[in-house]
Amino acid sequence: MYLKKILRLTSTALFVGTLGLVSSAQATNKLPEIGTAGVTALSIDQERQYGAAFIKVARGSFPMVSDPVLQEYIAELGAKLISQTDSVRFPFNFFLIKNDEINAAAFLGGYVKVHTGLFLYAESESEFASVIAHEISHITQRHLARSLETQAGNSQLTVAGLVGAVLLGIANPVAGIAMLQTTVAINAQSAINYTRANEFEADRIGIQVMANAGYDPAAMSTFFGKLSAQYRFSSKPPQMLITHPLPTTRISEARDRAAQYPNRYYPPSLDYQLAKARIQVRYGTLKPKEALQFFQHQLKTKNFKLKDAALYGQALALLQLGKNVEAKKIVVELANTQPNNLFYLDTLTDIDLALKHNSEAISRLKKANNRYSNNPVTTINLAVALQQAKQYDEAKKLIRNYLRDNETDMIALSIYIDLLSQTDDKIKMYVQRANLAQLKANYPKALNELQSARTLATSSADIARIDAHMEQIELEKQEMQALQN
Repeated sequence: MYLKKILRLTSTALFVGTLGLVSSAQATNKLPEIGTAGVTALSIDQERQYGAAFIKVARGSFPMVSDPVLQEYIAELGAKLISQTDSVRFPFNFFLIKNDEINAAAFLGGYVKVHTGLFLYAESESEFASVIAHEISHITQRHLARSLETQAGNSQLTVAGLVGAVLLGIANPVAGIAMLQTTVAINAQSAINYTRANEFEADRIGIQVMANAGYDPAAMSTFFGKLSAQYRFSSKPPQMLITHPLPTTRISEARDRAAQYPNRYYPPSLDYQLAKARIQVRYGTLKPKEALQFFQHQLKTKNFKLKDAALYGQALALLQLGKNVEAKKIVVELANTQPNNLFYLDTLTDIDLALKHNSEAISRLKKANNRYSNNPVTTINLAVALQQAKQYDEAKKLIRNYLRDNETDMIALSIYIDLLSQTDDKIKMYVQRANLAQLKANYPKALNELQSARTLATSSADIARIDAHMEQIELEKQEMQALQN
């Protein structure tokens, strides 16, 4: 238990709080060499490079939610908050994982992990935004780099060693603990105290950021107070209360800071309530029949934040149950009120494809894609609709162009691989499979896929490109192994 606690504390320092077409970007991901911690802080470039290593391990280890609508929603909310943030040193990346635990966490290099459980617990967009603003503040204030130095100073590990232990712990928890067991002697109380100081600062800055972005600043204390009261005497508190201690002074300080802002009404966000309903039906614990009953009860008793969100949840549950005509009737009526809403557009596509109404879906999506050029929701939906209609060449062109600017989008890359397979373009298929494996730090699989491509290649140019790619993957593999050892 003590070793697990050490790993958790080390992870807290790193995970405070807690995308063919890939090779050019991956060539810049050489991991930095870092000396003994406590002398100089991580440079911004080093922090960015460690973040790049982390996200690859995370893609292969975490249960990522492959949902372009939810990903787009979180990215837009995050961008809104970041626009009001000082000291932004690198691009932020937000990703959603299927986990019912109430939590979000920040990592080096601007990566923020969000659990589906956070949506299920936060009652409003402001409550949700308060947690994201808090995590953003951890990153902009460099709490992660500073905590690394503090913990490395109390152990036999360098900063690089601590990063490696956590990366190894994500991919292989037993090995991660074993690494810490042989090399770490962390002063646990010091780590806890240092983390608490960071929490207060992240609260203070987070409240300012969310207020400036147009969210209710009181939502942070409301959310944390509700969380603390519910789990105060619990023998198994949620992960957020373990990584984010909530003493009463922290809640009262957040409440006092929010009181400094003008008191006004904040209307409920439709997009947030739609996102919440989508997670409840597709990624929560409810079975389809239970989800249908849940939203039907909301509508019958009028116990909802927004009626349109309850109707949307009902339609999603009907779709899950194969009642496509009933679901379409509801979503068409909703879309008539907001024709450009991406939640409705995506769900109408799912329904039309289930009904084999391919032409109708394609027509609607082409109009939307012209309006939102290169948008992930419209592009991916259109590619899937074209694929189902067996318009493979058009689908490949669309998704290939999209990937030029979004090379780490694993949903789009997976669709592209399927299209290459269906059109018997085997060399490209193997190369893109390698790219996908490389994005997940699965280097043996990436090399095997490239070897399959090389076996089929006949032109010297293709063989040279494949060989260069294999050399680059071997180098990246060695760098990752060095970091984890």
